[in-house]
Amino acid sequence: MTRLLDIGLEKLRTMLLEMADLSETTVSTAIGLYSDQTNTPDEIFTRSEELRVLQDEISDLAVELLARFGPVASDLRHIKSYLEISYDLSRLGRYAYDISQVFGVFGDLSHCDTRAVEKSGKQAKKMIRVGIKAFMEADVDLAKTLRDMDNVVDNLYLEHVKKIAKEPGAGTDLRCTVAATLILRYIERIADHATYIGESVLYIMTGKRAVRT
Repeated sequence: MTRLLDIGLEKLRTMLLEMADLSETTVSTAIGLYSDQTNTPDEIFTRSEELRVLQDEISDLAVELLARFGPVASDLRHIKSYLEISYDLSRLGRYAYDISQVFGVFGDLSHCDTRAVEKSGKQAKKMIRVGIKAFMEADVDLAKTLRDMDNVVDNLYLEHVKKIAKEPGAGTDLRCTVAATLILRYIERIADHATYIGESVLYIMTGKRAVRT
């Protein structure tokens, strides 16, 4: 016999998957502004707001389930983790909007060296897909791969910062340097939240929290 709580949990999961699809699309669109500037910050802001609204709806439903059914053990872990994942997905939307704002401020950056941003963005988008897949399939081993993937994004950001610290203004356009630094930082935060989704999967399945270093 299906419990009413199970129906509520399944609804939460469905809403999270809707958020996941929207967040992945929003991040991909924001990073793609380097090569396709037909999208505007306003369009990406609208999507980030949709994610925020979905997060609020998930929060409301989670609180209702907690109040009505007093879940414990695995059920409680699922609800807590769904709340955390909804926050992470909402933050992906916010950082995507922050990236779009860089283009709004600096304008056309098509002449800039975009290799670091493209490499970092590709890795971050892959991390979002891996995090979502790990959640959908309750795959702890897949979730654990996100930590090493995150290190790649961290290192790309650090290498960029070290390079401009050693060679400030060395034949580069200051607009390009500042824009790349901001975008790489936002991508680094996107990768962090993708990693947190993986940590939530670990908590759901094992009841253990990952140790952050």
